[in-house]
Amino acid sequence: MTESSVAGIEDQRNTEIRTTRKAAHNGKASPRLMIALDVDGTLVDHDGHMTQAVRESAQAVVAAGHEVMIATGRSLNAALPIIEQIGIDRGYAVCCNGGVTLRLDPELEDGYEVIHKATFDPAPALRALRKKLPTAKYALEDEDGNFLATERFEDASFGVEAIGVDFQTMLEATAVRVVVFSSQNTSEEFQEAIAQIGLAGVTYSVGWTAWLDIAAAGVTKASALESLRARLGIDPAHTVAMGDGRNDIEMLTWAGRGVAMGQAPDEVLAAADEVTQTVFDDGAATVLRGLL
Repeated sequence: MTESSVAGIEDQRNTEIRTTRKAAHNGKASPRLMIALDVDGTLVDHDGHMTQAVRESAQAVVAAGHEVMIATGRSLNAALPIIEQIGIDRGYAVCCNGGVTLRLDPELEDGYEVIHKATFDPAPALRALRKKLPTAKYALEDEDGNFLATERFEDASFGVEAIGVDFQTMLEATAVRVVVFSSQNTSEEFQEAIAQIGLAGVTYSVGWTAWLDIAAAGVTKASALESLRARLGIDPAHTVAMGDGRNDIEMLTWAGRGVAMGQAPDEVLAAADEVTQTVFDDGAATVLRGLL
């Protein structure tokens, strides 16, 4: 296929999307939905693989003109490949559990810009956690998008190679996101430690394993999504969210229709309006096809 043919197909697709959106605004089509999608455990499995069924159904919903956006704990650089896979080139994305919001536009130099970033002082939380969890590994994303980490702590959700630093350097940084991980503890032990410490001035969620994500006070996926909903002028009843983790609870409660993945923990299932199949059974694809 020639470059001109590809460009022609892309122009046609953009025209169809604009036409669909215009019709929706004029009441001539189904309501334009705001659809927030978690990534890990929802769009991709725990090995980072997205099936063809999920990818194609997500692309179809994007092409239908709805405001589809990912809402993930991943940092910006780790989120961008997923955004590209599901065909979003215009719109918004929520990263770092609400700590960073992107506006996507192919006319921008990088194809996106950061329109909001919520930072905080990580020192009080880090000091308290290290006293209780001295063997844990610590990492933080600073306000410039760098990851600072102890003990060569590296994770795919960072999106960049972490810079090894001492703990004092981390205490002096300004953070967007803090991550704590331990292979020697369980998630229940993490929750017990946090309850005893009483983390103040931050928002946090414990993952499937002994994994802790920390953001600025009051910052969640839901808080960032609500700002975007107001910006887009979408009725709260026309919002859909899908996720599987404890960091999705606020988002599922916020949405007009909150959908939990079948493998989600009990407290996540309880927060949702409905439950789909697991990520291994393409539960996201089932829901997305239903929106068409």
